[in-house]
Amino acid sequence: MPLDHGAIGVESAPLDRSWTSKDALLYAVGVGAGVDDPLSELAFTTENTAGTPQRVLPTYAVLLAQVPGARRIGDFDPAMLVHAEQAFELHRPLPAEGSLRATAKVTGIYDKGSGALVVTESTAVDPETGERLITSRGSVFIRGEGGFGGDRGPRDEWRLPDRAPDHEVAYRTRPEQALLYRLSGDRNPLHSDPAFAARAGFDRPILHGLCTYGVAGRALLHTMAGSDPARFAAMSGRFSSPVMPGESLITSIWAEGTTALFRTAKEDGTVVIDRGRASFR
Repeated sequence: MPLDHGAIGVESAPLDRSWTSKDALLYAVGVGAGVDDPLSELAFTTENTAGTPQRVLPTYAVLLAQVPGARRIGDFDPAMLVHAEQAFELHRPLPAEGSLRATAKVTGIYDKGSGALVVTESTAVDPETGERLITSRGSVFIRGEGGFGGDRGPRDEWRLPDRAPDHEVAYRTRPEQALLYRLSGDRNPLHSDPAFAARAGFDRPILHGLCTYGVAGRALLHTMAGSDPARFAAMSGRFSSPVMPGESLITSIWAEGTTALFRTAKEDGTVVIDRGRASFR
């Protein structure tokens, strides 16, 4: 059954979501906060450290703005779906606990030949005031669903700077990192079930793309925003290769005033997040 192009532009019903201090702490640990030095990121991993009020990692915004099952786009093997790109804009810092109302819509289905790229956008607002909190844009690539003769989609003019990076930040992940991260809501068996991972062509379960994204976000936050979430405005990147739990990740950052370009790679040089951009206040 082909993908349903009638889904494009149809806004979902609103989803009300709340989160607690514990949820934010679990997310921080899930993306590796404190893994190298448990005392280094206490503002994000504890709520009761003297003189250190709890803060929330900016990339948690992506999870909070998600609207699961907003609109079916057709029948396909879920093992053929991979996260392709992710971007978000944070309109104000996230509190340690709170609530929001989110809606989502498919904004495009593009023909990439070997598969289809499905692009979605979600908006999260304060349920009391309607003030926008988060704008999130993401895409998934569904192998085997291309070749329908559609538009290939817009081109990204990102260029690797012709100079050495201004910063390189290395973080390791834990062997059980995916088992920690899935507790924040993404229970896709690709990241925990060996049989499901084998159907997708992997020897073992892989790390969530958004966990890798969160690791890169930590590098950007601490390097470019002085560890202050209020200064972190936006981030985007393209997932280019899977990560296995336990692998180390190196984020290379090219600073350009209040913006930055970045790439995240494994120790062997394999790029796992490409065409990265971020902006800061």
